[in-house]
Amino acid sequence: MDTTDALDPLDRSDPLDHLIAERACERLIVEFVRRLDLGEPGDVAELFTPDGVWEWAEGDRRIEGRDALRAYFAGRPADRLSRRLCTNILVTLTSASTATASTYFTTFRVDGHTGGMLPPRLPVQVGRYEDTFRKTEGRWLLAARELFLDFAGPTERLGRADDRTGD
Repeated sequence: MDTTDALDPLDRSDPLDHLIAERACERLIVEFVRRLDLGEPGDVAELFTPDGVWEWAEGDRRIEGRDALRAYFAGRPADRLSRRLCTNILVTLTSASTATASTYFTTFRVDGHTGGMLPPRLPVQVGRYEDTFRKTEGRWLLAARELFLDFAGPTERLGRADDRTGD
């Protein structure tokens, strides 16, 4: 009896294709925080499928669809300085065109920043992202991102005297 058809499709895939898919998903995770912290926040929406979802495990925050995601991320304060660190990225392919990932993150953030280097701050968030990816038209995209916070606090608003370099 031929058992080839009973094998998981991922077991028959080329190991290089498997690694390329995992790397494409990892890159989306890193590109998400780069665009949010250093680029144009509204562009984050382009990393999601057209029906993509961003939600928080606790509370009623759920944003669905690229247009709503674009408006949400573009609406962040223009004077916000943020840096996110992502670690422990674990991507798992679930089929040839779907994957999941778990990523730990730490967010440093202040509002009211007008330029220059700041003295060190404590993080305002520590948690994890749980992602679902879908390969659409040959490109991996986020289908859903759920945010789980283990530690969280308010974003500090700098006053004029606070916004100075650490010299």
